[in-house]
Amino acid sequence: MRLTDLSIKALKAPPKGVIYHTDDALTGFGVRVSEGGTKSFVLVHGVLRRRETLGRVGTVSLADARREAKRRLAEYTLGKSDSSAITWAEAVETYLNDIKRRLKPGTMQGYTLELTKRFRFADMKLRDLKPLDIQRRLDRLAHSPVQQHRAFVTVGTFMRWCYRRHYLETNPMDRMASGHRYRPRMRYLADEELVAVWRACPDSDFGNLVKALLLTGQRVGEITNLSPDMIATDTITLPEWLVKNSRSHIFPVGPLAMKHVKKLPMRKTGERSTARFENYQRHKARLDKASGVTGWTLHDLRRTFASGLASLGVSLPVTEKLLNHVSGSFAGIVGVYQRYNYAKEMREAVAKWEEHIQTLLA
Repeated sequence: MRLTDLSIKALKAPPKGVIYHTDDALTGFGVRVSEGGTKSFVLVHGVLRRRETLGRVGTVSLADARREAKRRLAEYTLGKSDSSAITWAEAVETYLNDIKRRLKPGTMQGYTLELTKRFRFADMKLRDLKPLDIQRRLDRLAHSPVQQHRAFVTVGTFMRWCYRRHYLETNPMDRMASGHRYRPRMRYLADEELVAVWRACPDSDFGNLVKALLLTGQRVGEITNLSPDMIATDTITLPEWLVKNSRSHIFPVGPLAMKHVKKLPMRKTGERSTARFENYQRHKARLDKASGVTGWTLHDLRRTFASGLASLGVSLPVTEKLLNHVSGSFAGIVGVYQRYNYAKEMREAVAKWEEHIQTLLA
């Protein structure tokens, strides 16, 4: 097809991946459309059919993109330019496609956000990227050490991948350091705080989420990604793709917990996209104000669950089974040979925990 402004505007996004539309007027020139609807001008050239991005549709006009494509083709033909240099956007797209099979949806979402939004180098050639370019982006996050460290780790992993793929002759992050020292959180809710938070929880998706996390001790990303097929009468089965350690997890659920779990918004069976719990921070701020309890996170409810079981005399191996931990009591060779599932003990522990909470609330 001959690409025009009208024909490009009419191009539809594919259901998955990307689709390329070539221009009849200029060999190798075309438009790439992603499943998200993003449209970019591209140029494919050479014996090896190398593909490079010329710019986003809307940011770059069709006339300018076609003119740039002609210029580059002339330079490559005359040997005046290195056509093998890859851009940041091209490398990121290849990288994300490479890792998406190995990562869980939430992790993949985080990587995509960091590399496409936080580090906006777009069509800059990777070989032209300087350490200071990356450092300046990281310095913008100095107000939040946790976010800064997460960004540092994500972009550092990507840079090492680029170096191993020979997209870079040297890694621009070789001499960089995070500057953030990891300190494990110790926060948990004492009994009086637990009661205050519980009573202040609104009758809403967020309120039910807080109570479900407190009663089950599972991770936020696991509970927010539940689908009906995972829930039985008194158990929940988390598939291996959803849990952190990639080992499916079956755990008992008490009647009080099940009441709140069944009120949560669910993904469709078989779907792997993150369930929509919008505005965490806003709802959490309101809950803090209503309860008078501050300085805690949703993940701290997992620690509250574990600490509460310990106070009730539940053994560490049973607690770790409920939390789906593979370290601690089940690390190394013990985890290989210890195959007992502790189902009876886990059910007793859950019953104790629900009884304890109901006693506190009485």
